[in-house]
Amino acid sequence: MFQPLRLSLVLVLLWGTAARAESAPGGRVERTRAVTVTGNPAEPLPEVRVAGDTPTLLLFSAPIQKKTLTFDESRIRVLDSGEFTIVVQGVADLQEGERHEIGVFFADGRAPTRAAFVLVTNPSEVDIRIDVRRPELPVAPCQNEAQLRAPLPEDFVLLGYVGEEGVSATPIKDVDAPSQGLSAVVGYSYRGHGWGLVAVLINNHSSQPPWTPRQATFTGTLGLSLQTRLVVEGKGAIEPGLTKRVLAVVDTPILSAGAVFMLELRGEDGRSLKIPNVRFPKAVMEEIQ
Repeated sequence: MFQPLRLSLVLVLLWGTAARAESAPGGRVERTRAVTVTGNPAEPLPEVRVAGDTPTLLLFSAPIQKKTLTFDESRIRVLDSGEFTIVVQGVADLQEGERHEIGVFFADGRAPTRAAFVLVTNPSEVDIRIDVRRPELPVAPCQNEAQLRAPLPEDFVLLGYVGEEGVSATPIKDVDAPSQGLSAVVGYSYRGHGWGLVAVLINNHSSQPPWTPRQATFTGTLGLSLQTRLVVEGKGAIEPGLTKRVLAVVDTPILSAGAVFMLELRGEDGRSLKIPNVRFPKAVMEEIQ
């Protein structure tokens, strides 16, 4: 879509916000609302009311990754998408009880990493603008509060990270990259309720300088890139000849057990390590069936 058309479309929507006292073409009252997304898979997704004759603007408080946008193309149209905006409209009014999820990842990697909504049609109201917000960052606890206790197994259930499907794991083949001076051993991929994780031991060859992992990316065979958090066990760089555990985490409910990813770990000195053929396992309940 040409930039002037995109700008005019957004201006029309913003004008409609100022004049929202008027009814939409279908006789519905036009609404402008603020919606806060959540990263907790146990909480229901916020609803957005769409219609087949009225565009709905989703205005995000942080940049988004347009290529990660997912929705049902047979029932939902995306009229435009930008760095901070998505304009959606139903192909037609959705039927009573019909619900369609639309989701997109934020570009900054801060939690929650993904914004997701359920699109519905309301007979009397339609949202013409949704201001998408993320929860405020919690105030950092004082040192005594932060050290009250270590996490316990029940915490993961209460937080929604472990559900009825449990947690399953599958091994990852060792990788050696002599040209990069790095290797990966004893790796496993894990899958839980709304998340996936790869944990692997990274060895920095003895002939190389210290190496500090800085970024991790999962790239699928069809080009899909997942927003990823990188966690390094301990502090500082991986010294020559030593090994540290590195974890790459994705917060997403759309992982498929059949999908194949390339995990790339990149360091500040330009060296990187690619781990191919990463598969997230089936959930425990799926294996039993």
